[in-house]
Amino acid sequence: MNIRLNHLPTAELQRLDAAYHMHPFTDGDALAERGARIITGAQGAMLTDSEGVQMLDGMAGLWCCNIGHGRHEVADAAHAQMLQLSYYNTFFMTSHPPVIELSERLAELAPGPLNHTFYASGGSEANDTNIRLVRHYWAAKGKPEKKIIIARKNGYHGSTIGAASLGGMQAMHAQGGLPIPDIVHIDQPDWWSEGGDMDPAEFGLARARQLAEKIAELGEDKVAAFIAEPVQGAGGVIVPPDTYWPELQAICDAHDILLIADEVITGFGRTGNMFGSETYDIRPDIMTIAKGLSSGYAPIGGSILSDDVAEVINSAGDFNHGYTYSGHPMTCAVALENLRILTEEKMVENVRDNTGPYLAEKWATLADHPMVGEAKIKGFMASVALTPDKAARAPFASPKGTVGLRCRDRCFAGNLVMRHVGDRMIISPPLILTHAEIDMLIERAWRAIDETYEGLKRDGMFTAAA
Repeated sequence: MNIRLNHLPTAELQRLDAAYHMHPFTDGDALAERGARIITGAQGAMLTDSEGVQMLDGMAGLWCCNIGHGRHEVADAAHAQMLQLSYYNTFFMTSHPPVIELSERLAELAPGPLNHTFYASGGSEANDTNIRLVRHYWAAKGKPEKKIIIARKNGYHGSTIGAASLGGMQAMHAQGGLPIPDIVHIDQPDWWSEGGDMDPAEFGLARARQLAEKIAELGEDKVAAFIAEPVQGAGGVIVPPDTYWPELQAICDAHDILLIADEVITGFGRTGNMFGSETYDIRPDIMTIAKGLSSGYAPIGGSILSDDVAEVINSAGDFNHGYTYSGHPMTCAVALENLRILTEEKMVENVRDNTGPYLAEKWATLADHPMVGEAKIKGFMASVALTPDKAARAPFASPKGTVGLRCRDRCFAGNLVMRHVGDRMIISPPLILTHAEIDMLIERAWRAIDETYEGLKRDGMFTAAA
């Protein structure tokens, strides 16, 4: 059945959108003046807007549509489950088959002793859960003073008050009195922007060792956990130096704290393994999941706990926490069908062995452009750093993000959805991209970067900060 408003002209849809719909992370007045691009359909890796224009979805929706758009099997699974059991909660000692089956499947897929899932509606809720989980865990072990969670500057863990506090984004902290108490941040492993004269390996070790320094400063008896994304996503697809995660893991092993791997973006094939923790040999005590768990077809997230953490939580009486839609039967059915498609069609293996290496080879060619300083990639997530001076790794003289926004606009004009974070351009496409679609992505990305470059030179803006 078609959506009721699909027949309306684009201008009328834009007017109604601006009048009644408040968008996330958006200047409402600017959107009203410009008008939203209205997406009316999607299939595979392609989106269709209200003007009938097709564009390549270089962001998999919002980092999430791993199996691609328009899989009727997922819609069928949702329909069948809603006819059988449309909703019931998992409070009050009740359960249902879809949540039981999904929990068992996640235990099979997750690495190591991660065998127990607490469900949420998305990654933000799951990371809020993690704050309470780790503090309740230590209180149950007789160490209630272990409350502090260490996270990273420019990391992203969601936008609820708790999750945004875990994240280290200054613009988010500036609104709403964040971060909440007992959350502190160390520096990110962004060698391009912050490495100075250090080589990447040395820089990776130095940034990892900030965790040990912060634990020593705060006191190990006060620190509950460290949380980080295997690859920073919304922070700009910051791929860490190879030395970084082994050192971090060693530090966590040496101290009495929990390690939380936020796999909301990196989970379910994004890095060429089922989980980013496998890509980097991370052994988390808790793993945050969402996005690729359902490929965005339905809202679901969760925290997968190790056997040790789950045993402590389960033996400490009621855990007074939960959500109305924790383990919703329809979303669990959707996630199960998504995971079936992902595994039976060997999408992760294809990214690892075929399309991932091909994308990496093609993505590296963008570094030949005079405005691209580095081209980084891990699996099916990648970034390019835009700069007016490659040798000096210099930022632009214009305010941060000015050039990135211009480049994003040129991407959209060229029918490529590519995001900007500051003056970095990033992609996270569906895992189903073919070689031909990868060629299309690279060709459109190059053209957008080149048009941005020519525009900057024309406008006298291709200059480095003093």
